[in-house]
Amino acid sequence: MSPVEGTSPSEPEAADELPAVAPQLRALRRRASLTLESVARTAGLSPAHLSRLETGQRQPSLPMLLALARIYGTTVSELLGETVAERDAVVRAGDMEPTQAGGWTYWQAGAAGRGMQSLRVHVPYGAQGDIVRVHPGEEWLYVLEGRLRLRLGDTAHVLEPGDSAHFDSLTPHRIAAADRDGAELLFVHTLLQSPTATLCLGPTTPGETS
Repeated sequence: MSPVEGTSPSEPEAADELPAVAPQLRALRRRASLTLESVARTAGLSPAHLSRLETGQRQPSLPMLLALARIYGTTVSELLGETVAERDAVVRAGDMEPTQAGGWTYWQAGAAGRGMQSLRVHVPYGAQGDIVRVHPGEEWLYVLEGRLRLRLGDTAHVLEPGDSAHFDSLTPHRIAAADRDGAELLFVHTLLQSPTATLCLGPTTPGETS
C-alpha cells in the first residue's frame, strides 16, 4: 500500500507512540541498499518526509508502515521492533496485542518469515480520505464489523460485514470507514522481498549518504 504523502491534521509531530520505528526504518532501508529518494518515490512520499519519519520527527500511520514494510520485504511488526514467533503456524487470540499507528489499530494475525502479512485492522472513521495507493502485489480484505468504503480505480464500493475484496495492488485504491464507529476487517497483503523490492524501485544511487 503505497500512500501519497499526507498526514492527518491531528498527527503528532513526534513519534511518541512508536519509539522503535524511526531507527528501524533507517536500518532496514540501508540493509536493503536503497536510497532515501528511491524509497520515498515508491512509497509516494517526499524524501524530506521520509527523513522525518526516520529521525522520529513524524509519526507514520499504519498505511505508511504497510507501504514501507512491503518495500523492505518485511512486516509491520519488524518495523516496530516487535518479536513474533518465527513460523508459528497458530496465533492465539490472547497473544494478539493491539498496536496503534496514526489512528489505526492492528493485531498481528500471522507469523513472521512468510511471503504475505495477515492483520486484523480497525479503520477509524474518515481515515485515508486522501491516500491513494499503487504498488505491485495483491491484497485481500474481509469486513468483520461496520461498513468500509473501497475505491478501486474509478469505481467506488461500500462493503458490508461479510463482504470481501481481492484485487491487484497496481489498481489505484484507497479505503475508509463509512461509519463513525469505524470498521473492523481482516487484511492480507503480499510482501516484496529484497532484492525484488530493489528491482521494483529501479536502480539506486551508489555511495548513499542519507
